[in-house]
Amino acid sequence: MAHRVAIVGAGYAGMAAAVTLAQRNVPLTVFEAGPLAGGRARRVASRGEALDNGQHILSGAYTTLLGLMRVVGVPAEAVLRVPLEIRYADGFALRALWLPAPLGLLAGLLLARGAPWAERLGAVRFMLRLRATDFRLAADCTVEELLVRHAQAGRIGRYLWRPLCVSALNTPPAEASANVFLAVVRDALARGDEASDLLLPRVDLTRLFPEPAAEYVRAHGGEIRCAAAVRDLAALRPQHRAVILAVGPHQLKALAPELAPAYRYQPIYTCYLQYGKQLRLPFPMLGLADGLVQWVFDRGALTGEKGRLACVISAQGDHQQMTHEELAARCHRELAAAFPGLPAPQWSRVIGEKRATLACTPGVARPAAETGIPGLYLAGDYTDSEYPPVLEAAARSGVRAAERVLAQRG
Repeated sequence: MAHRVAIVGAGYAGMAAAVTLAQRNVPLTVFEAGPLAGGRARRVASRGEALDNGQHILSGAYTTLLGLMRVVGVPAEAVLRVPLEIRYADGFALRALWLPAPLGLLAGLLLARGAPWAERLGAVRFMLRLRATDFRLAADCTVEELLVRHAQAGRIGRYLWRPLCVSALNTPPAEASANVFLAVVRDALARGDEASDLLLPRVDLTRLFPEPAAEYVRAHGGEIRCAAAVRDLAALRPQHRAVILAVGPHQLKALAPELAPAYRYQPIYTCYLQYGKQLRLPFPMLGLADGLVQWVFDRGALTGEKGRLACVISAQGDHQQMTHEELAARCHRELAAAFPGLPAPQWSRVIGEKRATLACTPGVARPAAETGIPGLYLAGDYTDSEYPPVLEAAARSGVRAAERVLAQRG
């Protein structure tokens, strides 16, 4: 045991660390409190239905996570890869053209449907200014301040910049960090080489990476213990060469209170609505701009769950005061307004992650992988100094923590 590494938490960060160590044949044990791997991006059972606890998408810019998925044998068809295309139910549409970066996006902005010509031209100028500064501000500010400063608060702001901020940072633009937002714009919109592609999962989130990762780790001599909560870190540490804490920051209070950061958190609510199996959306992912629902996903087109729609509401808002029944009824009304004639759903489920992510605000401190305690490291989406708390940040943090362990072993 003294030569083993312990990883506490089998979410995307913990399993990224486990795969990185397993590639080097490092003996390890992953401890997971829940019944299966995945953390805050996993499959759950809800009244007889298997559902994701949130609707996530990936980007072609997620190079670390996509690389790990290839390592553990996730097939390419596990995601639907779509060149950047944003569609709204009310008619706004933007699609990048097949041109070298950044020309494809710039041409797409100029040809966007549903915004005045002056705003489309202004969005192109905005991107060129950001590119000239390497997508970095000397002094951070909020995303809303950035958009107002560059005259991007109109329809392009409503349909592109603000939704991108809320989706990626899970924080309202009036509070969100502009520099973290610009890192997303740089990698997801301006890099090229398919980095801007949307990758929509066609399997549940546990099967997308954590389960294949667990199979890979076991095949390389590692151990995965689910339903095995770690409650005493002091007892675990002497038995292992190193320990990686890959849990949410709020969970550190019980395990290592001296390391627990004082963060504010933002929620994500996903409402599943089951309609008749003949129902299909015109595109697998559509935006709604006039209510609570920000995006609606056609699970039938993605995962084969015919007639099932997933409505996503990111960040804080009045919806947090609603009951699940009230929220489901509101989601249906907004869908019915966008798609007249939509019948009542056969059933609904609402899954709320009240601490889905930290509030990604200007100047928020991110801890390093090193804790200052010998042999103890942190991993998690909140530890990435540049990226918002998305699956790529979780994967990057897990790899980073594992590399520190490998360096410690010499």
